[in-house]
Amino acid sequence: MKHLLSLESMSRKDMEAVLQNAVVFKAQRKDNRQHPLAGQTWALIFSKSSTRTRVSFEVGIHELGGQPLFLNANDIQLGRGEPIKDTARVLGRMIHGAVIRTFAQSDVEEFAQFSGIPTINALTDHEHPCQILSDIFTYQEKRGPIQGKVVTFVGDGACNVPISWIFAAAKLGFELRIAAPKNYQPPLALLERAGASHVHTEARPEGEIIRADFRSSGGKVVLTSDLTFAAGGADLLYTDVWVSMGKEAEAVQRIKDLSGYQINAALMKLAKPDVLVMHCLPAYRGKEIDEQTFEASAPTIFDEAENRLHVQKAILSWLVP
Repeated sequence: MKHLLSLESMSRKDMEAVLQNAVVFKAQRKDNRQHPLAGQTWALIFSKSSTRTRVSFEVGIHELGGQPLFLNANDIQLGRGEPIKDTARVLGRMIHGAVIRTFAQSDVEEFAQFSGIPTINALTDHEHPCQILSDIFTYQEKRGPIQGKVVTFVGDGACNVPISWIFAAAKLGFELRIAAPKNYQPPLALLERAGASHVHTEARPEGEIIRADFRSSGGKVVLTSDLTFAAGGADLLYTDVWVSMGKEAEAVQRIKDLSGYQINAALMKLAKPDVLVMHCLPAYRGKEIDEQTFEASAPTIFDEAENRLHVQKAILSWLVP
């Protein structure tokens, strides 16, 4: 049985298959004849609020012939302390698949283990695989293959989005640069887990640079606090909110620490002339991205949001035998 629990556990072959199938689903949406979920009910179990993830999965399941069933975790026994494995064993006897958006990665993995049904990670504190697959699809739709390109992430480099970008770079063979203050960079152990063949540190006046090479794919990951270096020659500039869900108590400190890590017109001048700017939304203008840059990049950003639907339909189809 297949699941999508993380990009860490997803093979390059499967990533590429999903990305290729998403092209077909997008092109054929108005003449949709594929209904692999016909007669099936899929539960959306959400502990975190959502706009794009909830709507795209509900619409996608419906368009593939299935019935979405939204379950707010606070409205079912999970919210009263029922173990995730017990909820999984109950729902596994009644539904055909589950889409879970929650805090702990272990909850998604435990649900998949005990439910016996295909399970999708729709966001945890550790990874956001559906978002990054959609981002890569969007880049390739506009610029061609991402292999060999430079993606620069700006902001909190230790949150779920850049972590999933690390696993994607390791497998799909592009360079990921994470520009973040030292305390907001992912741990080196994560690079090793992703399969880095060599990790080395370069001391520079502007701050040290950590480079990880993934020789099997040609991918690279660079960690730096030097925003100017990270943006130089980038093909894609990417950012996310400074205060992720569950981090609200740290908001004041995070805004102070990350205040210089913004995508704006000055940063774009350092990148390639045809650089794309993406944001997984919601966006807080004046913080991680300025108003002018956001609006100038809005066509790409909202294509990126729409593409969640097409890529997730490809994921759902991939999971169904």
